[in-house]
Amino acid sequence: MQVGQKIKRIRELKGLSQTEVAEKLFISQRAYSDIENDKTKLDLDRLENLSNIFEMDPLELLTFDEKKVFNNVFNDTSKGLFADKIIDDNFENERQSYQQQIKHLEEEILFLRNLIHKN
Repeated sequence: MQVGQKIKRIRELKGLSQTEVAEKLFISQRAYSDIENDKTKLDLDRLENLSNIFEMDPLELLTFDEKKVFNNVFNDTSKGLFADKIIDDNFENERQSYQQQIKHLEEEILFLRNLIHKN
């Protein structure tokens, strides 16, 4: 897996959009997309900034292996918090998504009830 693909996967696991990361890097979304697509090479400053955004060590970012991260989560020998953070963030994102869906469905039910009562 190339560095850009690793960065993309970490961003997705963290629940961030390209736009959010680009804004934190003070670059355009298009420029950030070029990083993920390996069209732009990373310099040390950019690598450091991405590491800070993703809350991980630069070396961890360069050597990222999703299989190892998730294996560590389910083994008692795990000493890192990175995987736990990913799971917590994904859970929170999923929870918010469900809450939005529930709210939308409640509004739709209310609308339909009002239609029924008018007839």
